[in-house]
Formats: sequence, C-alpha cells, structure tokens
Amino acid sequence: MAVPTPPLTIGIEEEYQIIDPQSRNLHAYISEFLSQDERRTTRLNLKPEFMQSQVEVGSHVCRNVREVRQEVIRLRRAVCEMAYENELVIAAASTHPFAFWDEQSITEGARYRELLDDMRAVARQLLIFGMHVHIGFGHHDNDGLKDLMIEIMNQARYFVPHLLALSASSPFWRGEDTGLKSYRSIIFEMMPRTGIPHSFDSWAEYESFESTLKKVGSFGKRDPVAKIWWDIRPHPTFDTLEFRIADICTRVEEAVCIAALFQAICAKLLKLRRNNLSWRKYRHMNITENKWRAVRYGTRGELIDWGKEESVPFHFLMEELLEIIDDVVDELGSRKEVEYVRTILRNGNSADRQVEVYKRHGGDDNREEALKAVVDNLVEETKEGVYD
Repeated sequence: MAVPTPPLTIGIEEEYQIIDPQSRNLHAYISEFLSQDERRTTRLNLKPEFMQSQVEVGSHVCRNVREVRQEVIRLRRAVCEMAYENELVIAAASTHPFAFWDEQSITEGARYRELLDDMRAVARQLLIFGMHVHIGFGHHDNDGLKDLMIEIMNQARYFVPHLLALSASSPFWRGEDTGLKSYRSIIFEMMPRTGIPHSFDSWAEYESFESTLKKVGSFGKRDPVAKIWWDIRPHPTFDTLEFRIADICTRVEEAVCIAALFQAICAKLLKLRRNNLSWRKYRHMNITENKWRAVRYGTRGELIDWGKEESVPFHFLMEELLEIIDDVVDELGSRKEVEYVRTILRNGNSADRQVEVYKRHGGDDNREEALKAVVDNLVEETKEGVYD
C-alpha cells in the first residue's frame, strides 16, 4: 500500500456568532443571510447551523498552510462584510459570554427537527461554535487507504488535548465565568458519540461498529457520518481525517496554527510509518484524562506524560511537540505557522484573554458591562489580520 507523502491537503470549517452590536447579544439572522445573495453564499460555502444566530463557512481544499491563511481571511472578510451590510457583527468564540440557549431560535429543516426530536433538551443547549480541520489522504476507493486513516487516527488521538488547550475560547456560559477554558467541550459531550474515540484495529472494525449502530436505529434517517461527533474521526465521503476537538480560534493566526499543527502531526505519523515505526497507541482513559486538564486549565496547566508518569507543564509539552514534528514542517512549508504556538503560550489563548478583559472591566462587580467588553474585544480580535 502506498503511503501518502506531505504536503497533505487541508480544509477548514468555522462557525461564527452573529451579534447585534448594540446589545452585544446573539442575533437570529442566518436565514436572512442565506436568502440575500446566492452567489456569495455559494462562494463562502455558507451553511446554516442548529441555531439561527450561527453561521458556518467552509474553505476550498488547500494544498498548504499559506492557502489556509488566505482562505480563512477570505471567509472572515466576506462574512464580516455581509454582517456589516445588515448592521450586525461577527465574533469567533466557542461560547457567547452571556447569551442564553433557551432564548435562541432553532433553524428550520428536517435535519434540525430530527436532532431536536432525538436529543430533546440536550440539543436545545447546543449554543456552541467550533472549528473543524480536514486532512486529505487522497481520493481512492480502497480499504487500504481507509485502514491508513484509522491507523493514523489511533495514534493522533494522543495529541488532540494539546490542540484543544491551544484553541480554547469558551470560558463563559450564560453570563458566568465557568472557571474552565473550554466550556463548549462540556456542553458538547452531553451528546452521544462525542469525545475521544476508542481505537480500532482496522477500517473493517470501524465499519462494523457503524453498521451495527445504523441497524439498531442510532442514526435515524441520517448518514452515519452526520451522527458520529468524535473529537477526531475518519470522514469516508471526503477521504479525510477530521479534527473536531478544537474550539473556534478567535484570531486568524491561531486558526492557521492549529490547522498547521494537525497537518504536521499527521505528516509525522506517516513518516514514522514509512520507516516501519509508529507512535505509541495510548488508552482511551489516558487521553481523556488529559482532555479534562485541557478543558479546565488550557495552556496554563499541566498534562500527564504517561510514559514518564508525571504531570508536566503544558509549555514544556508543546516544546516537545515542536521537536517531534521538526523534521516535517519545512517540507510542509509550515515552520512559521506551527511555531506561532509560542505566541499563544506567551499571550494566552482566547479564553485567557477573555477572562483578562472581564476582570479589567470590573469582573463580577460590574458584570453586565464587563461581559459586553468581552464581546467587543472578541469582535475586534476576530477581524485582526483580515483587513491588513
């Protein structure tokens, strides 16, 4: 079986908040966006999401991270302009600082009605926003390629908590500082078939799992891929490995960094395979423990080095990761992008910055105005680098 060599293609999807600039609250408007300019919505791959205050965009298939940056900038600029034309603004964060899920309008359509009927109150609380990164393994109808995706997924699972910590952008929920860096992760894991996946021995084993769930009615009328929401999963339609754990990054450079890191991790694992080596396949409970730490503390905590059986400060682990992928990033052309990790470690992730803005504007003693200040800062950071 031929093993793909870098560069591996990248696709990115982002889900933005639609915000009223006067109230700073979410504003139900996706249906109006979709009805205004069909050509523009097609160019942006603009899609509705479960809530009317959400808008999803999708990039073209990118050959490298330079093209990813161009695409993220293009998409954000276009959506910001569309919002401006309608006297609205856009923010990239995985929860809104003070919106209430029970005040949101649900998008019409069979897909969302089925989700609501199936998940009930759990679905109603999904006022969350994410970012998905697809790494392309080529378009070949053969089980060997899909076996390869499963093999890489099994190993790459170890690294997904690290990338969640870097991307975390959801410290607030319903007007409260949760004390967590990624509260989106907590909300999303109320759903079935979420979180870190268990490992599979082969594509056939994965298909057997999927077909059994389909047979017993777990997917309803939907395609199975629409009802498996793991943090990392194979996407057989696109022949991609889809990385889903990340909060949406507030700044463009953060989003590009996360995409570049995921691509580089896949490239490194493929390189090991070509040399008849592999990364250790860690147990589900080990990775889940590290995910909790990423959810709680983000970049300012510690993750567990299971080989050493030690808690290690996150910034040390990220330096180790940069060393691990050092021999593939130049071939990928992404050294600058992956090393942006150090900027995130120095300045904090989006969640850190949101909490700092909240405290700077009075925090709990001035909650309403402090939360509005957080929204204003998110809107400005979302545009950083978009109009340069």
